[in-house]
Amino acid sequence: MMKSNQNISGSVSIVIPAKNEASSLSDLLPEIKSQYPDFELIVVNDGSEDNTSEICQEHDVIEIKNTYSKGNGAAIKAGARRASGDVIVFMDGDGQHQPKDIGRLLEKLETGYDMVVGARESRESQANGFRWLANAFYNRFSSWVVGHRIKDLTSGFRAVRAERFKQFLYLLPNGFSYPTTSTMAFFRAGYSVSYLGIEVRKRLGTSHINYLKDGLRFLLIIFKVASLYSPLKIFIPFSTAFFLLGSGRYLYTYIESNTFTNMSALLYSMSFLVFLIGLVSEQITTLIYQNTDKNG
Repeated sequence: MMKSNQNISGSVSIVIPAKNEASSLSDLLPEIKSQYPDFELIVVNDGSEDNTSEICQEHDVIEIKNTYSKGNGAAIKAGARRASGDVIVFMDGDGQHQPKDIGRLLEKLETGYDMVVGARESRESQANGFRWLANAFYNRFSSWVVGHRIKDLTSGFRAVRAERFKQFLYLLPNGFSYPTTSTMAFFRAGYSVSYLGIEVRKRLGTSHINYLKDGLRFLLIIFKVASLYSPLKIFIPFSTAFFLLGSGRYLYTYIESNTFTNMSALLYSMSFLVFLIGLVSEQITTLIYQNTDKNG
């Protein structure tokens, strides 16, 4: 088990976003400090109403305190900006992620990767059935988009090269989809990403999952995945579908009455417009990553 950063090329910071997670932090923080005493440990208190601050003071960790809740992604960005390490490890504050796996992530990172993600290996590791099904779909869809197997798109447990990660802070949303955004940004920029199987513990406290809200988030993530990597992969199928519908409609009306109807014209127009939107989106995405490379 890795006790310090002596085997890691550079310093390490651990960032934990936390909202009302005092019960789990009281066990998690001393566990981390005992195993990795040389690592910088940062807790981003995202407007907690419990005694999170007291727990941070008790265990002598760096606390970034938001006066109100800004969201998980905003907490991640605040922690990343404060982190002084060459490598940053992100993990949840609900007690699900096991500190012993931090060393495993770092060892994998040292083999030449820019990001290593802790991938939950079993259905039991991913809360309820709804979340498991959603994550399974995310993984398959995102793998199709990038052309590489993505084992866990939404895992919040990951080790990253700080310099690489900070290039994309402006892209990260303030909500819960920072894992998705950062993963796709790394793939799009051509950085090396790997996955390491982990088993997570049962979370402490109350889950923040809301089926209606997370169902909408589910749809937004699907489009965000494609728009961050290659918008045309989403827009071309829709454009093709409108074109085929228009052609089918035109064939039917031509056979029936030898006419070209307004509906056919509308469907053809939609096909053309959707394709143009995809093309423009693709160019915008390319420019975004070109600017990132220049700034990096």
